[in-house]
Amino acid sequence: MYDKVKWPERYDPKLSAIYALNDIDVKAPPEVVWKLLVDAENWSSYFPAEDQVKILSGESELALGTKYSRVTVGFPMTLNVTECEPFTRLAWETTVDGDETGSSAYHGWVITPTDNGCHVLTEETQQGSFFIEELGRKNPGALYHYHQDWVERLARAAEAEVAKPAA
Repeated sequence: MYDKVKWPERYDPKLSAIYALNDIDVKAPPEVVWKLLVDAENWSSYFPAEDQVKILSGESELALGTKYSRVTVGFPMTLNVTECEPFTRLAWETTVDGDETGSSAYHGWVITPTDNGCHVLTEETQQGSFFIEELGRKNPGALYHYHQDWVERLARAAEAEVAKPAA
């Protein structure tokens, strides 16, 4: 059994309007997957949809307390890394810029070593009227499909990194 995201109480899936879980086995070590995940400003190198990510707090990679922004499916958001255990766990809290309703989300990643590389699990919960309208009513299932594309592309990128000849 694989570990799951450690939820802050207010983001527990049992209390959230929208929830998605995606996972995949990756034929690459956790360190390779981790490097791709924390290099947020370069996510678009393997996941083109995430081409507007900017770290705001001065770090070159995501770390505990890092603040960053991104535009996801046309919506600007501000994020804060709330959990960072190298090669194992990464999570952030999201608010939608300009949203007066207080909508927020929590997104976590868990990387578990396996005999053939690692298992990557990602979970997200979303709360508030913005997310209910945009993803619940207008685009049901969109969060799951977006994350499924992300984990598949992440796996391919990590596996391609491992397959590169040594320099």
